[in-house]
Amino acid sequence: MNRRLVLAGNVIADVVIEIPALPERGGDVVGTRTGTTAGGGFNTLVAARRLGTEAVYAGLHGTGPHGDLVRAALAAEDIGTLLPTRADLDTGFTVALVDSGGERTFVTSFGAEATLAPADVAAVRARLRPGDLVQLSGYGLALPGNGPLLSGLTATLPADSILCLDPGPLVADITESVLAPVLTRTDWLSANAREARIMTGHEDPRAAAAALGQRLAPGAGVLVRADKDGCWLVAPGEPLVHVPGFPVTAVDSNGAGDAHVGAFLALLGQGFDPLTAARGANAAAALSVTRRGPATAPDRTELAAFLAGDPLAEQLS
Repeated sequence: MNRRLVLAGNVIADVVIEIPALPERGGDVVGTRTGTTAGGGFNTLVAARRLGTEAVYAGLHGTGPHGDLVRAALAAEDIGTLLPTRADLDTGFTVALVDSGGERTFVTSFGAEATLAPADVAAVRARLRPGDLVQLSGYGLALPGNGPLLSGLTATLPADSILCLDPGPLVADITESVLAPVLTRTDWLSANAREARIMTGHEDPRAAAAALGQRLAPGAGVLVRADKDGCWLVAPGEPLVHVPGFPVTAVDSNGAGDAHVGAFLALLGQGFDPLTAARGANAAAALSVTRRGPATAPDRTELAAFLAGDPLAEQLS
């Protein structure tokens, strides 16, 4: 078994600027390094594709330097697209500020990807396959136009598809009328500790994971990512467990959450049980933060080498 990953979200450009520390309000700081790469949901697609899962982008992409960059990056990773190029708009971008501790702060300006129309959603629905893994981000749900359309899409997904929701940093901006139907259909919810706190009010990731499990339909699963501490997992029909992380020296945490989500879905879609998939995702995210750049997820060989001695390493080889 090897399910396809379909990203019903946004792939945009990342303008990454490394800085010593964030400036005070009204202040300034000189960047030490800068670069522009594909980002957003691209990181999730790359993480899954590098582990051997077919991956496709089901969002819009524009005409202009950012749109060209996104399409070239997708092609370089052998990731397909389901929708044609928008001729009147460029793809949007995020400015990612990465401080000396590897922490990142984002400012996003949306473009073509934020202009979904009912015909686009219908085209995506028509091209879905039985058994697809459908990844949805809170970035799309928070947009006034895209949100209701993507929420409506989830209600019409094939019964044998698996829907994963990553609520994202803008989760507080998603209206309840958009979020509630998505949560009803969600099979897996993967959130970082901050997002889980916003959704539940619990500071403790363990308590937040348990509370999120109560918000989903019976049989759904939850992951709360806790950075270096690994993640908390509520697998369908199983008790809440802590899945330990891997100690590494972080140089850039940009894209680590996406690497975790992409690796988890890839391994889950390849037939691994949720606990094994979560451990592999922890390892993939740990490896990703040791490298500079947003799309730094490992391939199967790199992940197996990192996990040397772990039973999962042999299965990845």
